Amino acid sequence: MPSSCPHVGRIGSRPTAVGGMVIAAAGTIPLTRLSDTGSLYAGLLPGFVIASFGIGAVFVTATTTALAMVEHREAGLASGVVNTLHEVGGSIGVAVVSTVAASGLEHGVIGGFTDAFTVCAVAAAVGAVVALVLVPRGKPQLTGGPHVY
Repeated sequence: MPSSCPHVGRIGSRPTAVGGMVIAAAGTIPLTRLSDTGSLYAGLLPGFVIASFGIGAVFVTATTTALAMVEHREAGLASGVVNTLHEVGGSIGVAVVSTVAASGLEHGVIGGFTDAFTVCAVAAAVGAVVALVLVPRGKPQLTGGPHVY
């Protein structure tokens, strides 16, 4: 099964989704320890890079799994729903995290962002647990045609 995230076809949707969320949480944890004396790039870049690998795997897993579970004639609808949920979830996430960051600014800029990144790390950890329960077991099986989004 060709995929831009080969782990989905090799080990299945659930382990890939859980692993992606764990990687996202692991990448976000260093961001909770920012200081105002350190380098901006050294403080942010490694965590963002690690977290992005996890989130990327989760997005591909969600799309691949959703499209593999519907008939070919419903792939467009399923793709639209998945992409809409990605966008809405991202919008809500940005709103929540920026609100936390803004409300924490009374402790200084670093304090606000530390609080925001803590929320991100906790959300990713909770996401791993939710994926463990909700994402279907096994490898996605194609149901009759190319599935693209």
